[in-house]
Amino acid sequence: MHLNPYGEYAVLLAASLANDPPTDRDDIIARTREFGMTMEFTQAPNDHRLTLEVVQDWLRVVDAADPQERANLLNEQMAAAAAYPRLVDHNNEGWHLHYRDANQILPYVLRAIFGVGTALHLSTRGMHRMGRCAAGQAPGDPCTKVVIDVTRNGRQQYCSVRCANRAAVRRHRARTGSTPRS
Repeated sequence: MHLNPYGEYAVLLAASLANDPPTDRDDIIARTREFGMTMEFTQAPNDHRLTLEVVQDWLRVVDAADPQERANLLNEQMAAAAAYPRLVDHNNEGWHLHYRDANQILPYVLRAIFGVGTALHLSTRGMHRMGRCAAGQAPGDPCTKVVIDVTRNGRQQYCSVRCANRAAVRRHRARTGSTPRS
């Protein structure tokens, strides 16, 4: 049963904003469009700063050590964004659910959809299906990007092929005792 489309695109949008922080409000809006959001957002002078705070708050969920902690943090964030779900048909796109009050400013809209989207993603795909890039767990590796696992087998650990290759090279060198060329 497919209840709504918020799960995947919302959590991928949150990861995109975390991995490549927007430079201003226009950048945030462009990113929301890239991930399929078409509604207009009520403008406020502090949209950019507040959106960055929402993303940082969401990263606490990403970095949670265990499923219960992750669920507790996510429940707190959804409670802070609580609104009655409502049916809307903006831009003649067809009736669908929104999890926010009408005319909210951009960061509050994003908090609501990140919360609901992340909850849908984790509850339908598995509580382990998001985290930080595994390459960054190796000493000296600088990668801290968020990985949202949307694969069929549920085993995505790296943010990119580049990070996966770097980790594979490290494992190979550890097995063979070889050292990097200079």
